[in-house]
Amino acid sequence: ETLQRIVSTLVNKNDEIHNFIDMLNHTISNVQVNSSNAISELDEEFDGLYSVLHEMKGSMANTIQQEEARKIQALQDQLSQCSRALESSEELLELAVQSLDIKNPVELLEVENTGWIVTVASAFRLSLKPKVSDSMTHMMVDFALEKRMLQAVKFLPVPKAPEIDVAACLVADNCITISWRMPEEDSRIDHFVLEYRKTNFDGLPRLKGEQRWELVDYIKATQYTLSGLKFDTKYMNLRVQACNKAVAGEYSDPVTLETKAFVFSLDSTSSHLNLKVEDTYVEWDPTGGKGQEKIKGKENKNSNTASPKRSTNSPRASARGGRDRFAGESYTVLGDTAVESGQHYWEVRAQKDCKSYSVGVTYRNPGKFDQLGKTNSSWCIHINNWLQTTFSAKHNNKAKTLDIPVPDRIGVYCDFDGGQLSFYNANSKALLHTFRTKFTQPLLPGFMIWCGGLTVSTGLQVPSAVKTLQKSENGLGGSTSSLNNVA
Repeated sequence: ETLQRIVSTLVNKNDEIHNFIDMLNHTISNVQVNSSNAISELDEEFDGLYSVLHEMKGSMANTIQQEEARKIQALQDQLSQCSRALESSEELLELAVQSLDIKNPVELLEVENTGWIVTVASAFRLSLKPKVSDSMTHMMVDFALEKRMLQAVKFLPVPKAPEIDVAACLVADNCITISWRMPEEDSRIDHFVLEYRKTNFDGLPRLKGEQRWELVDYIKATQYTLSGLKFDTKYMNLRVQACNKAVAGEYSDPVTLETKAFVFSLDSTSSHLNLKVEDTYVEWDPTGGKGQEKIKGKENKNSNTASPKRSTNSPRASARGGRDRFAGESYTVLGDTAVESGQHYWEVRAQKDCKSYSVGVTYRNPGKFDQLGKTNSSWCIHINNWLQTTFSAKHNNKAKTLDIPVPDRIGVYCDFDGGQLSFYNANSKALLHTFRTKFTQPLLPGFMIWCGGLTVSTGLQVPSAVKTLQKSENGLGGSTSSLNNVA
């Protein structure tokens, strides 16, 4: 046996080494492929840089050529003007020289006129200074700074791991808001990646028995809110990594936030035969249940073996003293998890065509014919849409009419230790009714349905608005709407 264990261990170890060798070969191949890809990307980046420089060079050379053409045109215009003035001046000069030999007074008078012509000649009005300079120094460039910048170009650094600010993180209203910061400012950060997963273990993530990480990518801010969560585990691990345009950095140290909430399903073993139960949905089925019972009766006619789902040996059935069905007009189904302490919240939505339903809690082991609110061990609100709508709170076979509209979603808040059961409009969080008592036994969520269906939402945290209203109510010293003291 010892040798067999040694052989088995060696075989397993050999398999591990073979797998590790395969992984190393695969890693080497990936390094080669990724290096080739990195070189290709580097070529593309430099080709892009060359293209930008070539385009800039062409644009600046064109500007120089335009400046050259402007200056040459100005100088040529000035040159033409000087040539015309010089030609005119030479003609006048020849005429003046000839006039110097004139002795006749009459002809001398003409010389005076010639002097006037010489005086007003264009050559005397001409500026002998070039209109433009031949200098082109204003079109020079200095790339010293750019050269230093190009020489400083390096591979993008791997971003550092963000730091999650636990004090700024918030778990409320079925949402988680997580906040983080970078250990030092990094202008190259392009976005962040958030990963989270649910767990029942406090502290750091564990390798075994954990759910896979869920990912939220391309987060531009340093804060993110996860909404619409179902808190069906006690905790949630969260971690963040920073990414620039080339590479992702290391993940932050993971944090674990407590997300404990009351989670239950509808217990099909506790339901009336005329109810069809599926996890968190119950539907009135007046014929389906009876038909199924008839078929089961024929199948088990000659057998004493009970249905696995209806076995009185099951934990659920034994917890209810063997009462795994309601009967008569007690069209009831219970939750499969009891409230024994703490504050909890769940919501219920009824179908629009539902004729009658009740939502509440009860102690374990109600009678088969007991209805919610008609015993001293159950509390509920009841909605009756048959003929006309009535809305009431019920306990110990006493009813209090609620003169308010019936919401399409009802929130149930149970403070077991504080002895309080409250019902809310789940949309507006407006209070519908509050029962106050001292609960002496564990409570099971209870539901009655006739002609229609109910959907139950669990794994919800107590909403902030409900907590605020509870503090306000408790500050007033109690509720005047309790039925516990009604005679």
